[in-house]
Amino acid sequence: MKAIRRFTVRTVLPESISGLGTLAANLRWSWHEPTARFFRELDPETWAAVREDPVALLGTFDRARLDALAADERVVEGVGRLTAELRDYLTEPRWYQGLDGSAPQAIAYFSPEYGITAALPQYSGGLGILAGDHLKAASDLGVPIIGVGLLYEAGYFKQSLSRDAWQQETYPVLDPHGLPLTMLREDDGAPAMVTLPLPDGRHLRAHIWRADVGRVPLLLLDADVPGNDDAARAITDRLYGGGGDHRLQQELLLGMGGVKALRAYSRITGNPAPEVFHTNEGHAGFLGVERIRELMDAGLGWSEALTAVRSSTVFTTHTPVPAGIDRFESLQVAHFLRAGLAPGVPTEDILSLGREDYAGGDPATFNMAVMGLRLAQRANGVAKLHGRVSRGMFAGLWAGFDTEEVPIGSVTNGVHVPTWVDPQVAEFVRGSLGSSAAAEPDWSRADELPDEDVWALRRRLRSQLIADVRERLRSSWLKRGAAESELAWTNGALDPDVLTIGFARRVPTYKRLTLMLRDPARLKALLLHPERPIQLVIAGKSHPADEAGKKMIQDLVRFTDDPAVRHRIVFLPNYDMRMARTLFPGCDVWLNNPLRPLEACGTSGMKAAINGALNLSVMDGWWDEMYDGDNGWAIPTAPASASPEERDDIEAAALYALIENSVAPRFYGHEETAGAGAAGPSQETGDGVPRQWVRMIKHTLAELGPKVSAERMVQDYVNGLYVPAAGSGRAATRGDFAGARELAGFTRRMRSAWSDIVVEHVDSVGIAEEPRIGDEFRVNTYIRLGGVEPSDVAVQAVHGSVSESDELTGTSVTDLSLAENLGEGRYLFSGKLHLERPGAFGYGVRVVPRHASLASDAELGLVTNAG
Repeated sequence: MKAIRRFTVRTVLPESISGLGTLAANLRWSWHEPTARFFRELDPETWAAVREDPVALLGTFDRARLDALAADERVVEGVGRLTAELRDYLTEPRWYQGLDGSAPQAIAYFSPEYGITAALPQYSGGLGILAGDHLKAASDLGVPIIGVGLLYEAGYFKQSLSRDAWQQETYPVLDPHGLPLTMLREDDGAPAMVTLPLPDGRHLRAHIWRADVGRVPLLLLDADVPGNDDAARAITDRLYGGGGDHRLQQELLLGMGGVKALRAYSRITGNPAPEVFHTNEGHAGFLGVERIRELMDAGLGWSEALTAVRSSTVFTTHTPVPAGIDRFESLQVAHFLRAGLAPGVPTEDILSLGREDYAGGDPATFNMAVMGLRLAQRANGVAKLHGRVSRGMFAGLWAGFDTEEVPIGSVTNGVHVPTWVDPQVAEFVRGSLGSSAAAEPDWSRADELPDEDVWALRRRLRSQLIADVRERLRSSWLKRGAAESELAWTNGALDPDVLTIGFARRVPTYKRLTLMLRDPARLKALLLHPERPIQLVIAGKSHPADEAGKKMIQDLVRFTDDPAVRHRIVFLPNYDMRMARTLFPGCDVWLNNPLRPLEACGTSGMKAAINGALNLSVMDGWWDEMYDGDNGWAIPTAPASASPEERDDIEAAALYALIENSVAPRFYGHEETAGAGAAGPSQETGDGVPRQWVRMIKHTLAELGPKVSAERMVQDYVNGLYVPAAGSGRAATRGDFAGARELAGFTRRMRSAWSDIVVEHVDSVGIAEEPRIGDEFRVNTYIRLGGVEPSDVAVQAVHGSVSESDELTGTSVTDLSLAENLGEGRYLFSGKLHLERPGAFGYGVRVVPRHASLASDAELGLVTNAG
């Protein structure tokens, strides 16, 4: 019989252990090992059965079990101690509280997905894990961030394999009452509600759920509420589960509804309203439209409101692939806007924010990343290389400027070390170096760790992974339809003394899951090498609509099914955070072979590195800037002239050669001499320890540990983006938005008069016949400014090396000074240039707008270059 009504019964804890509810409700347990260990020790078997979820664990305890726990003095003492520690963590001053008054009081962080813990499955891959690590690091640093996202009824999806190795998706429904969430409620106890109008007189309503990520509140909007029709209730059904109108409505709810949720949260709790808004990828871009609507309702015009919103907005782009950006038909967006989503805001002005009105764009398309960039005064990519790629990708928005001057910077991603470092690694480092158990490991002293102990730890972690792999492999085969009698071989899958290489990530085609299969015979020989075998642990999900990705998984799994190699290579379905926390520490080498430069950052390799794994990667994403020759290996990139087939052949051959000739010999201590960057022989000693391999592990921990930390990343955001954005926002809003009004007026004047500006003539004075380094000369340029005042512009000499085609590279910019008013809107500007490098030298002259409230000379996209 089916139930006719369903509801969730909450656990009521005895007073002496009531703190268990507090500990379970705050997701700090997901990275605070003492708290997680405490819950595990309450009932290890049930803890494993509920997939390490404290809320679910408490939900399994009946009254007798709770009473027994309440009577156990050790449990009561532990609850009291951990609750007090949590209270101190939530209230004590931390790094951010030591900053001056320029730091914003609150920062809103919008993302379509968050990977906090497997117990809250609201993530699909790197974007969500990064967002989760951002919140956790912000909490540890005391940064007053408020996260905003959506609560998906079925999260992403669970992956399994059919007998013929085809990916299968299932979508188990989540009960928010059984998750570590609380509903935001009004003072009278009614659920706080966000409402958006939809076409045809319909409405979209959403509840606001709160997750506590340490000190950081995360607000998640849920459309599965009474009062919505069936279509509206389904808007938050799945993460990335639909296209077209479904996806657009998700993004309208995330952006516009998210701002409304923030306002409700501040009103109900009394916490400060955000001063800075961080848009993590373009999905949440409509948050800027809602903020503009608020300001226009308060009496500002469009341009003033846009200026004020831009000043305090940060936009982070995560994709170097145009196909990875959400794009909608402008007519489709207009259809929803005209339902009353932004009353009083001209629809055409909103559409202009996302219009691809530049060379190579489609003016009938609304581009979410383009809107994100136009709504933010500050923007960044997520690695240095990705920043360069993004500047080229979006250069059309700043036509007339060289690509390197496009105002998109970079903040290289990081990973939250307490989440991703295995407790055994942390405890080993602390114990070996005499650190306090409460202190973070001092990675800088990793070179002092005993080689033998490092090598023994690596074997323990590898063995731990292999035990987990065998269990998962057996479960996967049973789901594929295998009989118990067929699976005895899984007990011997993988070997704790064999070089173990990991590869786990989403499976779009550009990440090239199957590059390792380019030459199956050669891969098989590496797996079965008589002296230096390797073994591979592979995992990853393909988007349900990505048939090419699913085919790659199928091809790989069919190879792993071969009885000759299945003890050396495995594919594990349903990759998630729980699997990752065993996989990263247990692998000796982390493999990454995307098409360069299509990997924005690739933080999985960072997670492996902080556990002592070495990276084997294409020079893409973070590895492009942090590879140093001693922390792993770089897979050479094929020449740009190579065809796709040739490229894959070349890079696969390079991968095989590196494993065969460098990686495996060093792991097994069979090298005669060390590789590049190392000194001395690398043969193992009589105790079986490969010294050069261990030296690379210690070097990786010492050098990469601080660089790949999410704390470093969040500090970079605070210092480089959040504090400047807060300053710009305060300047724009001060004095009844006088700053925004003034900058908006300046922008209008510049756009109106810019076409009248002409660089009439340029002279070079004082250049020697044979110029030498150290010489200087004067540049005089005659400019017609029309109705523009000289104080409103900068006249600049752009100088550097020059190619045979007269293209400038490695440029520097020197402002020229106003030398003379020639009358009738004509002016002479002049300045000196110094010759500081040998070789071909060249320069050009240009005019750009100049205003104290602009974040860069390129911000308005206006430039007049000398002909």
